[in-house]
Amino acid sequence: MTLRDALICFNGLLQRELLRFVQQRSRFFSALVRPLLWLVVFASGFRAALGIAIIAPYETYITYEVYIVPGLCAMIILFNGMQSSLSMVYDREMGSMRVLLVSPMPRPFLLLSKLMATSLISLLQVYGFLVIAWFWGVEAPLWGYLTALPAFLLVAMMLSAIGLFISAKIKQLENFAGVMNFVIFPMFFLSSALYPLWKMREASEWLYWICAWNPFSHGVELIRFALYQQVNSTALSIVIVVTLVASIVAVRGFQPQQGMGKR
Repeated sequence: MTLRDALICFNGLLQRELLRFVQQRSRFFSALVRPLLWLVVFASGFRAALGIAIIAPYETYITYEVYIVPGLCAMIILFNGMQSSLSMVYDREMGSMRVLLVSPMPRPFLLLSKLMATSLISLLQVYGFLVIAWFWGVEAPLWGYLTALPAFLLVAMMLSAIGLFISAKIKQLENFAGVMNFVIFPMFFLSSALYPLWKMREASEWLYWICAWNPFSHGVELIRFALYQQVNSTALSIVIVVTLVASIVAVRGFQPQQGMGKR
C-alpha cells in the first residue's frame, strides 16, 4: 500500500462520513440541543449553587457557564463517537462493512481511518457549539480556539476508539442502546465536565477516585487547558495511552462475521 493509495482510501471514507452527516441534518442540530440546554437552562439555575473558585487554567473567578463549556464540547464528542459506533454495528449487520473489508487495504488501516473520519466530523459540531457559546457571552482566548484543535481531535479519537471497542463486542443491533446507557451517562456525570473534582471529593472520597480514573475526565481537562493555551501533561499522557490501547484492542477484536453472516 503506497501513500497515494492510503490517501485515496481515507478520502473515500471521509467523503462517505461527510455525505452521511449532510444528509442527516437533524443529527447536527440534535447534537447541539443537549449542550445548549446545559449552557442556557441548567447553568443559569446552578450558577449560584455551584460557585467556582480560582482553579487552573483560570486566573480569576469564573462563572459556571465558562467552566462547563469544555465539558459540553467533550459531551458532543462523546455522543458523536458513540453514535458512530452504532453505525459500525449497523454496517456490520447490513453487510456494508464486510464489503468494505474485502478491499486490499489492511483492516487496521480501514478501521482507524473510520475513527479519524468520525473524529473530524465531531469537530464541525464542536466548533458550531463554540460559535453559539461565543454569542452567549462565553469566550475563550482567540488563539485558544486554534490550540484546542489537536485536543479536540485526540479526545474524539479516544472516545471513538472506546465506542468501536464496545461495538466490536455487541452481536446484535438491539443490544447497543442498552449498553450505551451504561457507558455514556456514567462517563459524563462521573467526570469533571459539570463540576470540579475537588467538589466531588468534598461529597464522597470514593466518587472522587472514580471520577479521577475516568478517561473522560482527562479528556475534558485536556480540552479545558488547551482552550486557554496551556497543556495539562497528565491529561495528555492518559488520553494518548487510552487512545492507543482502545484502538489496538478494538481493531483486533472487530469481527464483521459476528453479525448476520454468522447467524
